[in-house]
Amino acid sequence: MPVAAGLLLTGGASARLGAPKAEVRRDGERLADRGARLLRAVCDPALEVGPGVSPLPAVREDPPGGGPLAAVAAGAAALRARGSTAAVLVLAVDLPFVDVGLLRWLADRAPAGTLVPRVAGVAQPLCARYAADDVAVAASRLAAGASSMRALLATLAVTYVDEPEWGRVAPPDAFADVDTPDALARAGLDWPGPPAG
Repeated sequence: MPVAAGLLLTGGASARLGAPKAEVRRDGERLADRGARLLRAVCDPALEVGPGVSPLPAVREDPPGGGPLAAVAAGAAALRARGSTAAVLVLAVDLPFVDVGLLRWLADRAPAGTLVPRVAGVAQPLCARYAADDVAVAASRLAAGASSMRALLATLAVTYVDEPEWGRVAPPDAFADVDTPDALARAGLDWPGPPAG
């Protein structure tokens, strides 16, 4: 039974990649479809925040392409409008090696509250669980002029989990993102179309 709501963030500009990250394919499946499938397996409700490229109901951040903090704020408002008071799993579309086991572990792991994995000491706020009250803070941080997820984390009581903990349920590359053509090639992912010239 789902214990969390989910937000799939798809609105990034993909400037360094040169093609929409959501259209990149892993084993023939678009990352937008894969992310939606994973969140649906763990979360209810699950929404896309972005241009509507996944099978999930979509809402748009303001301004469109305004970054992850704006996306989380828009997603949190949309979940509240749907009556959701659950914790929220946030998943960026460009994390092709996240799997259901990791998302379920994030959703279920005690203690309750905001839970953010770290890789080599670096927080991974775009594959994390946020308490419902904490995710709602994104809008106030945005209104105060903040623009990064780090600004949100700085205002929350966060439980950080490092590799020895999350590594029990996920491979070492679970948080590897795909931001450049080189990263895409190294990850063995399929280009969505001709590389940008």
